[in-house]
Amino acid sequence: MSIEDHRDAAVRVRAPASYLWLRDRVAPYIALCALALFAPLMLWIAWRIRRDSPGPALFRQTRAGLHGRPFTFYKFRSMRTDVDPFGDSPSDADDPRITRLGRWLRETSLDELPQLFNVVRGEMTLVGPRPLFVQQIREWNDRQRCRLLVKPGLTGFSQIHGRASIPIEEKLEWDIRYVESVCLKTDLWVLWRTLRSVRDKEGLYQTEYSRQRARFRPAK
Repeated sequence: MSIEDHRDAAVRVRAPASYLWLRDRVAPYIALCALALFAPLMLWIAWRIRRDSPGPALFRQTRAGLHGRPFTFYKFRSMRTDVDPFGDSPSDADDPRITRLGRWLRETSLDELPQLFNVVRGEMTLVGPRPLFVQQIREWNDRQRCRLLVKPGLTGFSQIHGRASIPIEEKLEWDIRYVESVCLKTDLWVLWRTLRSVRDKEGLYQTEYSRQRARFRPAK
């Protein structure tokens, strides 16, 4: 069934509640191990960001979590501090708002590493729909709000099916499909495909089509 055919289907979480409970309690321990492993790299990145451009090393923003609950979302800053964080997402690698180091962070997805703290705090998990703006929820229909039935993740279906290159409506449909198919096998497959997507630098920037269709453009 294609994404277009899937739009009218009823949405429900088919995964056993026990799996979601166990997964979301194991994830913080995995994130702690990852933080210990990547701590030297993260400290080096923070130092380089401060040297590369004025401003803090971390970018903070309020995003919608499980059931729409707001939480503070972290990333390494990849854009200048004098730009609108709610403005258009960078459309290409030459966007003047992106810092020199920021281009490399985006291409390697290392700007996402601070979200391991969100996982440790229980606000996110490893695999799930990416957390979006709280304001966006007001624009969604009941079906689209079903993406909030599971915790947001570091990566998810929309990240391995186009990332920034697809419009928000298509991202939401991929996220809903994940909600319906979440299980251990699916999560492991998404993690594996994410590695390939990062390696191949897939969907890093918006296309003309996705820019025209998007209503909100988070500074990702």
